[in-house]
Amino acid sequence: MYLTTIDPFSRDFDRIVRRAFSPAYVRTSVAPALPMDTLRSDGEVVLRFDVPGVDPEKIDVTVDRGVLTVSATREETKAEGEEQVVRERYVGSFTRRVRLADNLDADAIEASHSDGVLELRIPVREEAKPRKIEINSHKELAA
Repeated sequence: MYLTTIDPFSRDFDRIVRRAFSPAYVRTSVAPALPMDTLRSDGEVVLRFDVPGVDPEKIDVTVDRGVLTVSATREETKAEGEEQVVRERYVGSFTRRVRLADNLDADAIEASHSDGVLELRIPVREEAKPRKIEINSHKELAA
């Protein structure tokens, strides 16, 4: 396993409880975690986080003791004279933590941002990549 999210059960449980017991027009102050896709390709793991409407300057990516933390802040944009009628988009701070496996090279993470998607590319350490093992025949060993 290349990575695992931290405490997915409680995050999903909190989301289910909020949906079940909160009226549609009432929002709690807790924003949902950043949605994430994980892809694996030759030699790397790619993480994609949805961060629509978030200024790239307001995104923070850190790694500490094998835990990758992505934090983002979306600020409310409202012009003078505008009155809020309905709020369905979350504003505030969002955080997602992902535990990285030891076979990923956290020192070589590359990050990019395009069209509201933060993409992190994490290379697999060379020693963790699959390799072909040569099989010697008994005739070669006897010589």
